[in-house]
Formats: sequence, structure tokens, C-alpha cells
Amino acid sequence: MTLALDAPLRLNVGALDYSLITIYFVFVLGIGYLARRQVSSSLDFFLSGRRLPAWVTGIAFVSANLGAVEIMGMSANGAQIGIATVHYYWIGAIPAMVFLGLVMMPFYYGSKVRSVPEFMRRRFGPGAHLVNALSFAVAQVLIAGVNLYLLATVINAVLGWPRWVSLIVAAAVVLTYTALGGLSAAIYNEVLQFFVILAALVPVTVIGLIKVGGWSGLRDKLIDTHDSHGAVTATAAEQMRSWPGQALSGFTSPVWSVVGIVFGLGFVLSFGYWTTNFVEVQRAMASDSMSAARRSPIIGAIPKMLIPFVVVVPGMICAAMVGDMINLKNTGAGNGVTYNDAMLLMIRDTLPNGLLGVAVAGLIASFMAGMAANVSAFNTVFSFDLWQQYVVKDREDRYYIRVGQVATVVAVLLAIGTATIAAGYSNLMDYLQTLFGFFNAPLFATFILGMFWKRMTATAGWVGLVAGTASAVTVFVLQETGTIDLPGQGMAFVAASVAFVTDIVISVVVSLLTTPRPEAELTGLVYSRTDRSDFGGDDAGAAWYARPVPLGAAVLLAAVALSVVFH
Repeated sequence: MTLALDAPLRLNVGALDYSLITIYFVFVLGIGYLARRQVSSSLDFFLSGRRLPAWVTGIAFVSANLGAVEIMGMSANGAQIGIATVHYYWIGAIPAMVFLGLVMMPFYYGSKVRSVPEFMRRRFGPGAHLVNALSFAVAQVLIAGVNLYLLATVINAVLGWPRWVSLIVAAAVVLTYTALGGLSAAIYNEVLQFFVILAALVPVTVIGLIKVGGWSGLRDKLIDTHDSHGAVTATAAEQMRSWPGQALSGFTSPVWSVVGIVFGLGFVLSFGYWTTNFVEVQRAMASDSMSAARRSPIIGAIPKMLIPFVVVVPGMICAAMVGDMINLKNTGAGNGVTYNDAMLLMIRDTLPNGLLGVAVAGLIASFMAGMAANVSAFNTVFSFDLWQQYVVKDREDRYYIRVGQVATVVAVLLAIGTATIAAGYSNLMDYLQTLFGFFNAPLFATFILGMFWKRMTATAGWVGLVAGTASAVTVFVLQETGTIDLPGQGMAFVAASVAFVTDIVISVVVSLLTTPRPEAELTGLVYSRTDRSDFGGDDAGAAWYARPVPLGAAVLLAAVALSVVFH
């Protein structure tokens, strides 16, 4: 079978499909309305009152990340470079999520902070706090724009509406339920959306594999893929091998490719994202106990391991069934399709009516989950870390809820604007990895050094952040001006690594030249000054799967096993 590219990318949605999509929207808005009843304080609005069980926050943890970028971006990577895309999961996400649960959540949850930037303020003071809060707020608006742009793209493909109309409609739905119910509405919807997404994507993978003749048939049908300049991105043989992964890293040397994937992606980018990104951490912080907070990201890592089979594999199937989309686009035969269209092509040409409606609802669910996660994190940081801390202090609790609701509106309006930036990238993972290199890599360096080295000073905290971010931006500018040439995501890996190393070096030098805080003030904020006897929380005597350490070990072993099987 070959996917049809001689017509506009429009899904043939019938009455049954529209009914399923309508029912989904009714549920989404209904959850927002019901969650509103639980909001009686700012803690309820921004952190769900810290009363949710681990399985809810765990599913929300992975669902918040399973947005437009994940589904469209990773399927685009699957279509362009193949199975090596799994490194984002088994080398990147899983170890970092386990590390977050076992090592860092006790500090976040135990200190009772309301956000990651607030933890930065307690450890390093207002300088690092302000830099972190501002950079995080900017990053969330940019990333929300990606989710909104792709959500509008799906609505355009389904209904044929102009993209500007689609942007406004999609933004209005997310704005309504997030402003009504705060984080609880976002989390409950993320749990619903997780199962809707699976119901949408599993049939795409199964039917797609059947149509290409299974795994062996997929291997036989793959051809070389190219970048937008016509250069070969990955040969057909490379697309079925995860190591050494040159197509992913951008390095021609196998050795440097492995180093780039393990250090640049697996350590700097992934640990930087999963352990310091408040979008994810906020879900775990809404848990009802220390044990639940620690298990939340580890529980989320279990389905995260399996996501490549319903995201990356469909992209590979699309590449096999379509051929080289970039070359088809350049010759005019592909009607302007890009790798970002891989999932939409699969849905359009593999699913029957009924299942098509479920798939469309699943895509819309994923995009709204991602955007709502960005918006809910933005309104918390803006309200607590910027407005309350630096603009209007010591007002009644209800006032800051209103500020959060206004911030939600502002974030959505800004996301409509930043969606136009996302439209300029043929592979959105390049864009997102660049943003993570700017913001998350230096933040992780500051966090990890400050958590394990009590000598690190407050001045070093903000100077290291600024220097790390500036170095990543410098790499990006050198790339854009042609001074250096790092293809694909290789630029993101290098920028993140440079930012991390620069931050560490500058922070050490500045710390040695400035006066540290008294050790007594660092209790609970650095590893050596923290009583770790309560890290286990309230899980004494519980089964192994209800305790963070054995559960985390089991998840890591499963990730290693998958990496070996699909090497």
C-alpha cells in the first residue's frame, strides 16, 4: 500500500466521527466545570491542594508531555531518521524520570515550595530566582505556541477551517477549562486524554504494520531519507538500527555520535528537562504524600517506555508507504507535505470511519494536554514567582487566584502569537530541542551543582544561569550564520552540552571568589545538609511496587532490556 499524496491533506471525517469528537469536547469542558468546585484556595488552583494519588499524578505526568511535540515531532523523527528516535525515551526520558523521583522530588516536595523557581530562590536567593522564573515563563509561551499551532493544523485538516480560525477555537477550549478549574482541571483532563490518545494511536500502529507486512515488511520497504537541502539524512539500513545513531546526533563519527547521544541527549538535555521543568514537576508536587510524589514520575516512566511503539513506529511506516516526503515536496509531487505530516497521513489513509473520529479526538487531546500543561505551569510561576514576589505582595489568597486566571488568558493570547514561529520549522523537534538547550541545560547544571556542593554561592547561581544560556544562544547564532555546520539535532546536543559545561565552570569559579551562605541556612536545600531518613515517606512495609526505590530499579532494568532488543 502507498499513501496518497496527490490531494490536499484532508481527513474524510463522517457524522460518526464528528459525534465522537463532540462527545470528547463535552467531557473536557465538563471536567473543567466540576474541578472548579474544588478551588477554594490558591493551593487548590495551582497545586490541586496536594491531595491527588500517585496513579493520577503519574498518568498526568506522562500525559502532560504527550502533546503535539511528542506525537507530531517524534513521528516526524521516526519518518526521517528511523528507530534511533527511541533514544529520546530509553536513553533520555526514563533514567531522568527515575532520577527525579528518587533524588530530586524529596527536595521539591519536602521543602513545600510551590514551584521550581521558588526552590531556586530558597537555595540561591532572588537573582537566580528571577532569571529562572523569567526564562521559564518565556519558554512555556514558546512551547505552548507549538502545541497550539499543531492543534490548529489538525482542526484545519479535519474541518478545512483557516488556520487563524483554528488557532482561536483551539485556544478558547484550553483557556476555558484551565481558567475554570486550575491544575485539577488540567490533571483530570490529562488522565482522560492519556487513554483517548492510546485509543487513537494503537490502531494506527497495528493497522499500519499489517499493511506493510509486519516488521520485516517495514524493513524491506524503507528507503533513504533526505533533509530539506537534499542531503541524505538516514539510509534505509540506518533507519532500522538505533546505534550508533549518526542520523539522530548529526555526527558522522560513530564514537562522537554515541557520546553526543549519551551525554548531550541522555544526560544534559533529558535530565535538564525532566528534573527541572516545572511543567512536569508540578504534577508530582500535586501528590498526596512524599511517597506518592516520588513514585509519580516513576509510574509515568512505565507507559513512557512504550510510547515509541505508537509514535515513532507509525512515522517509520509512513516513510515506507510514502517514500521520501522531502524529495516529493521538492519535486512538487507531494503537495507540500513534510515529515511533520507523517502522523496525519497515517491516520487519514489507514483508519476507517469511527476509528478516524477516535484518532482525531486523540490528536486534539494530546495537543490540548500539552498546551494546558504549559499554561498551568506558566500561570503558577507568573502568579507566585513574579507577581507576588516582585510586584504585589501580601494580598489575600483570592487575589492571587484572580491573577492566575488573568495569567492564563495572557499565556493563551501570547501562544497564539508564538504559534507563528513554530510554523517555520519542517521538523519541530529541532526547534524544541533548541529551546531546551537554551533554558533547561544551564538550569540543570545550576541545580545539580547547588544541590550537591554546599560551597556554591548565590552569585554563582544567577551568573552561571546567564552564562550558560548565553553560550547556548551563541552556538545557535554561529549555526544560523553558517560559521559552524551541525546538522539536525546535533546542534541542539552541542548547544546543550556547551551550556551545561559553561554553567558548571563559571559557577565554580564565581563560587570560589564569593562568600557562601552559612551551612545552617542550607538545611533541606543541599544533599549533605538534609535528613534523608524520611525520603521513603510513608511507604514502610508496602509492596515493592509501592516503594520508589525498587519500582525505579525495575523501570530502569526494563528500559535497558528494550534498548538491547532494539539495538
